[in-house]
Amino acid sequence: MYNRFLWCLSCFSPASVPQFTNSPTLIVMVGLPARGKTYISKKLTRYLNWIGVPTKVFNLGQYRREAVQSYKSFEFFRPDNEEAMQIRKYVMTFLMSGMSSSLQVFDATNTTRERRVSIVSFAKEKGYKVFFVESICDDPDIIAQNITDVKVSSPDYLNCDKEEALADFLKRIECYKQTYVPLDDEKDRRLSYIKIFNVGSRYLVNCVRDHIQSRIVYYLMNIHVTPRSIYLSRHGESNMNLLGCIGGDSGLSPRGHKYATALGTFIKSQHIKDLKVWTSHMKRTIQTAEHLGIPYEQWKALNEIDAGVCEELTYEEIQDNHPEEFALRDQDKYRYRYPKGESYEDLVHRLEPVIMELERQENVLVVCHQAVMRCLLAYLLDKTADELPYLKCPLHTVLKLTPVAYGCKVEHVFLNVEAVNTHRERPGNVDVSRDPEEALKTIPDHF
Repeated sequence: MYNRFLWCLSCFSPASVPQFTNSPTLIVMVGLPARGKTYISKKLTRYLNWIGVPTKVFNLGQYRREAVQSYKSFEFFRPDNEEAMQIRKYVMTFLMSGMSSSLQVFDATNTTRERRVSIVSFAKEKGYKVFFVESICDDPDIIAQNITDVKVSSPDYLNCDKEEALADFLKRIECYKQTYVPLDDEKDRRLSYIKIFNVGSRYLVNCVRDHIQSRIVYYLMNIHVTPRSIYLSRHGESNMNLLGCIGGDSGLSPRGHKYATALGTFIKSQHIKDLKVWTSHMKRTIQTAEHLGIPYEQWKALNEIDAGVCEELTYEEIQDNHPEEFALRDQDKYRYRYPKGESYEDLVHRLEPVIMELERQENVLVVCHQAVMRCLLAYLLDKTADELPYLKCPLHTVLKLTPVAYGCKVEHVFLNVEAVNTHRERPGNVDVSRDPEEALKTIPDHF
């Protein structure tokens, strides 16, 4: 591995590539250890992938562990440890040489001006734009929480006493402090960057150069780390659900009303502080929320996917009347757009303001629809566009999502009210020439 790092030094071309409007962006994290850089990297990458901007994280620590095989102590990070400094330099070179032309997030400390100058030089050679994200935190409680939640359980401290791991990591931070030079408002005025102070108490933004950087800034200014839970529930069973029809704007069935009452009882039992409740503009979500006995807010953006000419049809009727459309949707369910309607891809873009507000809020209950819930879940659980349209979101079940470290803890709570099954599995045969029986093979038989 070490020899490969040496070889990669030759990968850098002295010629620079012109920077165009649509040139890829290299997002570079900056900051001392335990300042939430990996948290920001993973969260930002999840968001960018969800909105359709292919993004990948490169974590320097993972490559460093591969190079040195075993971690002994903070001594490796001392600035006067010349051998270790050379290894770290080669690791960075190797990592950057493997970056492709898509959007990249470079998750490392990058605390020295020398390191950042070399990154900018590399980006110029490759035709990349650079956007720095510096996380600055001097709140000891936040730092201690981050170390406890993430750092002492990292691969560097496998089978290590937690107290010893904590002591070693604190010394590692002190090593970085000796050479840390923050981005300077005057000296770095030509660079594009955002500084985040104490996980969002204040921001400083400089030289935003394009649409993607604007969206990155917008997103980062909305996220927070306050402990909270997000509750997702579909509406109660509707009359259209009983008929096996998609779309429409029908009210709840008798079992749907029973679920709405059970949902109200469940939410009260949770004793949730300052709970916000959001619904769509459709009858079935509003009727479900009315049983909660607390105020709710309606979002048009939360309306179910528009099935266009297929609204209020059963799958069997779609196959009979629009067999080619039925097959085309099965071929690429995420991007397929119903005639005069929407695709899942359209729905994701429609839901982006909801995601932004969801990130700003604390405890929220979203009463929504199957396709909408799939889109929200795909964002929260980092699912791909291919997985998204097939996520299981059964009726009469509450999903409680609690953000933890770099992801979400998920609890499924079935409220003991029976309902029809509206989930259609991914079909095996998606050819336009398939026969009707093959096309309808995965249709639920509970209607």
